[in-house]
Amino acid sequence: MLCATAFAQQAASQAEPAAPTAQTSDSSSEFAEARKLMQQGKIDDAITALQAIELRDPATKGVSLELGIAYYKKSDFPKAIEYLKKATAADPANNEAIQLLGLSYYLGGHPADAIPLLEKVQGWYSRANVDAAYILGICYIQTRNYDQARKAFGKMFDVPGDSAPAYLFTARMLLRQEYDPVAEEYAQKAVALDPKLPLAHFLLGELYLYKSRADEAIAEFQKELAINPAHAATYYKLADAYSRVQKFEDAERLLQRSIWLDSTSTGPFILMGKVLEKKGEYELAVRALQRAATMDPNNPTTHHLLGQAYRDMGKKEEAESELKLAEELQTKSGAR
Repeated sequence: MLCATAFAQQAASQAEPAAPTAQTSDSSSEFAEARKLMQQGKIDDAITALQAIELRDPATKGVSLELGIAYYKKSDFPKAIEYLKKATAADPANNEAIQLLGLSYYLGGHPADAIPLLEKVQGWYSRANVDAAYILGICYIQTRNYDQARKAFGKMFDVPGDSAPAYLFTARMLLRQEYDPVAEEYAQKAVALDPKLPLAHFLLGELYLYKSRADEAIAEFQKELAINPAHAATYYKLADAYSRVQKFEDAERLLQRSIWLDSTSTGPFILMGKVLEKKGEYELAVRALQRAATMDPNNPTTHHLLGQAYRDMGKKEEAESELKLAEELQTKSGAR
């Protein structure tokens, strides 16, 4: 399928060349200025400039599309829909307008209206700022058409729609959208189709851990490690599951392996601090948590745990300082 620009170029090559009118030249420069304002984040100024063009001549070619894009960028989706519908009516072959209208319907809370539009255009236009193929799959999920979602995600990742990877990708998206029962069903289907598919047992383990089904999570993470023994995140998540059933020695051992494999993630260091604090090894807990705080100074959980460890050590001043900082960071995070 041709993109909007290519389609326009092809149409132009087949038509008789026409000299640009003064009005066309003026509107083109005004559109360019409005786009510049949008790039600078001055969306309201861009809308004002475009509305002036519309007021002067509502039939100006392209003004509805530009206004639709401006309102889309402003996240005013009802107004974006209003103008993008005009743009698609004026030029039914404008794939960018079709895609942006579909995305506006989705972002405005109308996934069913978005689907037929996004099915027409599954490319990716830069002014949309999102991948429409991904959004189409999410629309299918939100309208509970899970089979179509699976086919969409399979196409997005270049795998057959009925394959184990397609079920796994869809399970991941379903879990992200909090469709937990269907996510579990699809992950289990992925495992049934290919018991050695990397990350399928990991996803099931994550799901069971999220649901506080620790024993089932442990079993799935162990299966993942049998297939994928160098996956740092599995050691971390398995350690998390063990910590929840108070198997702190096992948790510490697995966290050390996770850190050996990947020392760039703060999660294992934070959990290590928590586990060591539970074991009464406060100095080691502080050392792990300080490492996490160095990597991510703005994580309130790290500072809260540091405060607890210092308090257990009898270091009242350090404890108060860390707990105060944790509270401040939590407040800032809540405000955002």
